[in-house]
Amino acid sequence: MYRILLVDDEILVRDAIRENIDWEGLGCELVGDCQNGQEAAEFVKTHPVDIVLTDICMPYMDGMELSHFLYDNYPDIMIVIFSGFGEFEYAKKAIQYNVSEYLLKPVTAMELTGVINDMKKKVDQRRKERKKLDSLTKASENYRKNARIIRSKTIEALVNCTQDVKESREQLQSMGIMLDAPYYRVAVFDMDLYSELYQVDVEKRQESALMAFVLYNVSDEIVSREQAGIAYQEGNNRVCILFTGNRTRDFAARTKEICREIQQNVRDVIGIEVSMGIGSCVKELEDLVLSHNLAAKAIQYRYLLGGNLLLDMEEQEYDKSISLYEPLAQLTDALKTGKKETMELVMARMEEEIRKALVDKGRACMYLQQIVRAVGTAYDSVTQNSRESMERREKVLQNIVDQKTFQRASGLVKEFAQQVFEELSDMNSSSGQKQALLAMDYIQNNYMDPELSLNSICSYLSISTSHFSTIFKEVTGETFMEVLIRTRMQKARELLENTTLKNYEIAEKVGFSDPHYFGISFKKMTGKTPTEYAREYRK
Repeated sequence: MYRILLVDDEILVRDAIRENIDWEGLGCELVGDCQNGQEAAEFVKTHPVDIVLTDICMPYMDGMELSHFLYDNYPDIMIVIFSGFGEFEYAKKAIQYNVSEYLLKPVTAMELTGVINDMKKKVDQRRKERKKLDSLTKASENYRKNARIIRSKTIEALVNCTQDVKESREQLQSMGIMLDAPYYRVAVFDMDLYSELYQVDVEKRQESALMAFVLYNVSDEIVSREQAGIAYQEGNNRVCILFTGNRTRDFAARTKEICREIQQNVRDVIGIEVSMGIGSCVKELEDLVLSHNLAAKAIQYRYLLGGNLLLDMEEQEYDKSISLYEPLAQLTDALKTGKKETMELVMARMEEEIRKALVDKGRACMYLQQIVRAVGTAYDSVTQNSRESMERREKVLQNIVDQKTFQRASGLVKEFAQQVFEELSDMNSSSGQKQALLAMDYIQNNYMDPELSLNSICSYLSISTSHFSTIFKEVTGETFMEVLIRTRMQKARELLENTTLKNYEIAEKVGFSDPHYFGISFKKMTGKTPTEYAREYRK
């Protein structure tokens, strides 16, 4: 039987809902009806309730306040809100308080019956989860009273070198555990559902400790059966195995096979995927921490490779340096020339190269940001360098770091590249725009040539100077000379900020044969002489 509480300040609405719903046929009992949230809050304190049907706009305590109260104090109660107010802000607040449904009045008997049936399924699911948690909690409490937790703590102290090795060894010997093997290696197991891949709330963190107990039991059973080592819990959430054996190819293969079996069994028992890292072989107990830390490092690659990992770190090349110089040049060219297939292939190749390098999150984000900057530069080289363009790029750069997986971060980069490609393709659709874009690209690649002029660029484009000047101004909003000077000054600022070159050397590098004229032009553009600018901004 499902207990339902109705809350609405309009008596006619309460009467209509009470009389038009076949409560018994639904397997439900309408345990009460209240005229405001304050009455409902008092009611649930003394009466068990599974589902609350409530209006929003009521005196004393409205539906939002009631939802907040139930969310904080009775999280197992399912909440259905119905109201004449359709504003999104109400719905957004409802989501915040885990409201299951949001219905607009008038609500038909058929519609409400359907919603109640849906709520019954959710109540059943929540009861099932609560029963599972209660069972696991009881098992976990029994476990904590068991001597096995002492064993786990002792092995953890031995492996992590938080206690003298001799003392740890003596304690384990008193428990009947003799550690005397030619080689040792440590495997670290971590459940994906409770990891940094997901948003983990307080309830999930509590649940994770219980699920880790299941993971420990599965691991302990299989490792003991195979006589391959000792399973132990690390903290509340992780499980580790201290493998023992000879350093042979068969030992390595057997270690991976045991880990794979544990992965599969945990998935079958509780439906959770586990990522596993296997550290290097060591001969001395004092070196176990090296094997453990390498195994833990493998878990970090979950950001890059996704969950359900099984990495033997002795088989991996990790933290490799890669260069994206050549593919970035190809990407830039594909964007400018409208070669979509080439752009997508180059993007996919760079993504795969980053994955194979097995770098940490910081390095992976750095590589993705390189791609974003290259795409942005390709866009700026053939368009006006607008504030809007810069802001869009900066937003993507920040969002990359905020993503919890490399796949999501890479998706943002692909989306940005696709947007830029489409915008550049639209610009290329008319002959005038295409000529102007080619000219902008030519300026970017030849600004350092002091002989670069309107005549030389028109010769390159095979177009008359008067026609070119007209279309260039229409497309860019600037004259050829204004764009050339702006480009040269931008490059000069970069050199003044990031190098120790002399003013005359910088003048030469940005296309000025006369350093004096360069100084005049620079001050006109920035309000400072090159020397003053360098003194203020040079890093």
